[in-house]
Amino acid sequence: MKKRLLSFFFVLKISVTICSQDVALKNNLIYDAIVTPNLALEIGVGNKTTLDFYGGFNPFTFSDNKKLKHWLFQPELRFWTCERFNGTFFGIHAHGGLFNVGAIDLPFNVFPSLKDHRYEGFFYGGGASVGHQWVLGNRWNLEASIGGGYARIHYDKYLCPKCGPKIKTGNKNYWGVTKATISLIYMIH
Repeated sequence: MKKRLLSFFFVLKISVTICSQDVALKNNLIYDAIVTPNLALEIGVGNKTTLDFYGGFNPFTFSDNKKLKHWLFQPELRFWTCERFNGTFFGIHAHGGLFNVGAIDLPFNVFPSLKDHRYEGFFYGGGASVGHQWVLGNRWNLEASIGGGYARIHYDKYLCPKCGPKIKTGNKNYWGVTKATISLIYMIH
């Protein structure tokens, strides 16, 4: 009986602790601009720390078989300089996902072979970020962040964006921007 009672109070303590933490639902407007539905859940875990669980999913094929199909998961541990959900933060993140992209002409001649080829594969990695969150009202915040780091990319390359044969299997090490956000946030107290 004592074990059951102790177990009950332990579970009750954890439940009250979790419920009393601040929680935020977030939407990255930059991802919305590239027609990728996305959502993040950020949970306060300490006075100056939060855990951010971000995900995005693009299932669409556009005209001329242009596609930027992918899903992405990017958890991040954040350290706030003042108080959580307000002001400047520094974060460390991991990321992973799958992709199927092709027939895309990216600006600034970034990945020029995407215009005439299709790539399928997966990636994983991590990085660090810095950002700032502004309180807009009792339940609304705005956030901007940028992060850089590493991604290991495994891919199959196809001759044309729609139906060509596989011409290469390869790997790429990417160092650069791994995160960019301008997010609208709804706080759940």
